[in-house]
Amino acid sequence: MFYTRGGRYTCSGAIAGPMVNFDLRTFYLHDLTFTGSTVIDQEVMPRLIGYIEAGKVKPVLAATYALTELHDAQRAFIAKAHTGNIVVCP
Repeated sequence: MFYTRGGRYTCSGAIAGPMVNFDLRTFYLHDLTFTGSTVIDQEVMPRLIGYIEAGKVKPVLAATYALTELHDAQRAFIAKAHTGNIVVCP
């Protein structure tokens, strides 16, 4: 994963389940702040959209698959070895 020293990592949702395996040194060696979020303040979403529109937030793309490769995309998603989004294009 790519981290900026002093950055923030926010997690909302856990579709892979409650247990994760990660190295805590990632956070303290990069001076990161970890935040879990279950409720979003009303001003957060408009602010986030503004950041995206201004190009300040860039999604991480793990892989792109053609629709004919949907099974491969599903296998990659289930393997949980990727960082970022998996996109399936028509």
